[in-house]
Amino acid sequence: MRVIVIGQSGQLARCLAESVPDGVEVTCLGRQAFDLGNEAPDFGALSARRPDLVINAAAYTAVDKAESDREAAFAVNAHGPARLAAFAASRGIPLIHVSTDYVFDGTKSQPYAEDDATAPLNVYGHSKLEGERAILAAQPRSVILRTSWVFSEHGANFVKTMLRLGRERDRLRIVADQTGCPTSAHELAGCIWQVAGRIAHGGSGFDAWGVYHYAGAGVTTWADFARAIFVSPHAGLPAIPEIERVPTTDYPTPAARPRYSVLNCAKIERHFGLRPAPWETALADVLTRLQERD
Repeated sequence: MRVIVIGQSGQLARCLAESVPDGVEVTCLGRQAFDLGNEAPDFGALSARRPDLVINAAAYTAVDKAESDREAAFAVNAHGPARLAAFAASRGIPLIHVSTDYVFDGTKSQPYAEDDATAPLNVYGHSKLEGERAILAAQPRSVILRTSWVFSEHGANFVKTMLRLGRERDRLRIVADQTGCPTSAHELAGCIWQVAGRIAHGGSGFDAWGVYHYAGAGVTTWADFARAIFVSPHAGLPAIPEIERVPTTDYPTPAARPRYSVLNCAKIERHFGLRPAPWETALADVLTRLQERD
């Protein structure tokens, strides 16, 4: 199976490249080779490789910056994926695309299912939701995976930020009233490869297209996630910082966040047999990877 991954330097693209299954030939295309946000992208790099599957792992993820950079966010998260899906449909190529829990407004108190009403609170969420809709309209043979709170040893993310701040400060103010599911980019990459394998083996008979949720098992807040990072024996911190638990109102940001964005992952287990690992287990794995890299 020949697969093209859109994205190269981001967390997910790097984890996908590090975990390629046997029998799969992968080409990762960074922005220089294929700019998802370009109004007239060059699809030559895709056509020349004649892929059996395209995975879109590229996105505009600067949630706060998107509030003042709406055009760029929509170019990468909505318009680019729409063009990519139209290209894939014209060539008969299935598509896997990654979306976000931020398509929801967080007013529920029970995990969000795939068919729950969407109501993004910020530009980033709106751009990702428009991307979902455009993809499914252009290429129904797509699988969209919504995920949340992604972390790894690569790039910029909450875990790496907390480790840095934990070395610099002895007290941190962290939001304690936003609840979600931390997700390892390694676990997400493994999920994507499992779905890709099912698509390949199912051929024309594969019919499990549509939207799915995949996020780390278990629920936590940003403050409790930070504490789990700090107290881990793999964190390598000289001391455990004190955490001041604060409400969202005490930590204003340009973009509003959902207070509750827990994802129900029963559908992907039902259709693909995939059960996400506990986020605590995935965190220990990533902290170990970071420790070994230092």
